[in-house]
Amino acid sequence: MTSISELATTRDLMMNLTLRELRGKYKRSVLGWTWSLLNPLAPMVIFTVVFRFFLKVPVPRGDPSGVKVFAFFLLCALLPWNFLSNGMMGGMGALIGNANLIKKVYFPREVLVAANVASWVVSLLIELAVLAVALMIAGNFVLPWLVGVIALVAIQTVFVTGVALTLAVLNVYFRDVQHFLAILLNIWFYATPVVYPLSVVPRHATVLGWDVPLRTIYELNPMVGFVEAYRDCLYNLRVPPLGDVAALTGVAVATLIAGMAVFNRLERRLAEEL
Repeated sequence: MTSISELATTRDLMMNLTLRELRGKYKRSVLGWTWSLLNPLAPMVIFTVVFRFFLKVPVPRGDPSGVKVFAFFLLCALLPWNFLSNGMMGGMGALIGNANLIKKVYFPREVLVAANVASWVVSLLIELAVLAVALMIAGNFVLPWLVGVIALVAIQTVFVTGVALTLAVLNVYFRDVQHFLAILLNIWFYATPVVYPLSVVPRHATVLGWDVPLRTIYELNPMVGFVEAYRDCLYNLRVPPLGDVAALTGVAVATLIAGMAVFNRLERRLAEEL
């Protein structure tokens, strides 16, 4: 609670740091913020060619929207995944990247991580807005569902911030974290139904003679719930199951509390370690 009260008094600092992150993201780039739109397009083209045409991954028809376009199916999950990946990687390096500032003056160091995550929230909102326009042009009238999408963005932001706080402070003490995270993200990506529908994951599997509830174990991954909820709002045009949204909210809040606890425990020697 003390950390939350400190953060509440640093709104101006948070705003300035977020604006600094946004200005520096594409500084001296010819295309500037256009890269925020182009970056998801390259993997979209690659995954569409590989998974749709080479591996023949089935494209589910939106229910009840009726849309059946692999690029839209993919982007509805790829954009929130990119937010998770960028938020974790950027937040992890926020403390080390601002070492000089940390060693000069005291302020709630969580703001550095939160500001970095907030800058990626802006990128996500821009990308989702463009996707929504494309979906409406294709006949998928997503406008009434954007309130649900914004709520999902808020819940995911809480989740990503909690993970980023933990990674940021651990990375100061153990620089191996950044190398481990690169491997973890690759595994996590394919353990999430981004490039394939959830329906291809069998409900049960036999492992060493044991019947394993594979789908149940698979769905313990929080990103499965986030991806399916985004697809429900944008691709299927239906309300995500409220029980799933409540579970995602609980996981996000618990992750943030755990992240702040770890951060507060290890932040005392940040200046010395940096």
